[in-house]
Amino acid sequence: MAMDTGSKGSLKSDINVTPLVDVMLVLLIIMMLIAPMIHNDAVALPEARHSTQKPEKEDQTVVAIDAVNQIYVNALPVKADDLVPRVQRVLEEKTDKVVYVKGDKDAKYSAIMSAMDALRQAQIENIALITERRPDQENKTAGGGH
Repeated sequence: MAMDTGSKGSLKSDINVTPLVDVMLVLLIIMMLIAPMIHNDAVALPEARHSTQKPEKEDQTVVAIDAVNQIYVNALPVKADDLVPRVQRVLEEKTDKVVYVKGDKDAKYSAIMSAMDALRQAQIENIALITERRPDQENKTAGGGH
């Protein structure tokens, strides 16, 4: 805090905000670095042997169904009735019109199929399923044992 005595003898006080700005910038940089590393995905994907490695991009449209059959569109929870309108709004802005479905391995098959049926009825034809790649089984069977 600086004090300046003016010509009239009054005190002038200013608050130095530079340290506050410095701290806030450091916190902002830390959050910007850590935020992409935090991957809070509540969906445990099933494993499949024959799956291709698809890099996850932020511009993908992902419909996820978790173990308790809650539906998410791009990590935002939606009700089953609002699934199609939400996906259609998201697809309007994108050039990639593929909808990726992430179904939890413990989710009901009927919940995943009803979400896919709703998307198909809305004329969304490009639907892809996302799975985890199963580790190679060849090393276990090469020795003759299972």
